Amino acid sequence: MKRRSLVLFGTSLPVMASAQIPKIDDIMKSVDKLPKSAPAGSTVGAPDEKTNAAGIKEALAVGTENAVQSLSRKDGYFGNAAVKILMPSSLQKVAEVARTVGYQKQVDEFILSMNRAAEAAAPLASRYFGDAIRDMTLQDVQGILTGGNTAATEYFRRKTNDKLYKAFKPVVSQKVGEVGATRAYKSMMGQYESVPLMGKQSLDLDDYVTRKSLDGLFHMVGEEEKKIRTNPAARTTDLLKTVFGK
Repeated sequence: MKRRSLVLFGTSLPVMASAQIPKIDDIMKSVDKLPKSAPAGSTVGAPDEKTNAAGIKEALAVGTENAVQSLSRKDGYFGNAAVKILMPSSLQKVAEVARTVGYQKQVDEFILSMNRAAEAAAPLASRYFGDAIRDMTLQDVQGILTGGNTAATEYFRRKTNDKLYKAFKPVVSQKVGEVGATRAYKSMMGQYESVPLMGKQSLDLDDYVTRKSLDGLFHMVGEEEKKIRTNPAARTTDLLKTVFGK
């Protein structure tokens, strides 16, 4: 399957990040192997179980691929109101003061910078999503198949959230500095603290952006999952139609 290189800030993403965009064919190579830890009393290897497992894995591969590609492009976060990273609530007062004293540009730059950092980190999710798909058990498959519209997304969050946080945070930290968020933040905070009686405010910027990046990522994965479960047009393969068209 051909893939176009994603472009961010007018330049290609690092080769490592681009290579981690999910490839459905690669993930699906393991589908013919029976999932581990079959539940007691189940008929291991039964065609319906293998078909369900294959269908769930393909659905997750399709959904994560779409979500990661959507968020990794320029304005993937910034241009999507559902996942756009906004000014932290603890700094809303800071932003208001900064705007009134002529720092509107810095406030806007700060918000844009946080979203650009998230967009840079998004491709890293693919590796961990791929691992979670390959490691699914029959119990996982059955729970996802019979669960709610975001059962698969909840599975992903349980399996990958901590790993993704550790992977995202260094990239966020690097990009936040590169694209000016730290400078904008310090400038904005300096202006705020110069106003009498305003006092000091603090924020772990890297932690905030990383957590919001993951919230947006799982939101988009959930939206893709809902499409496959509820919209026949989103079932783009015969396998997906067989498993989710019941």
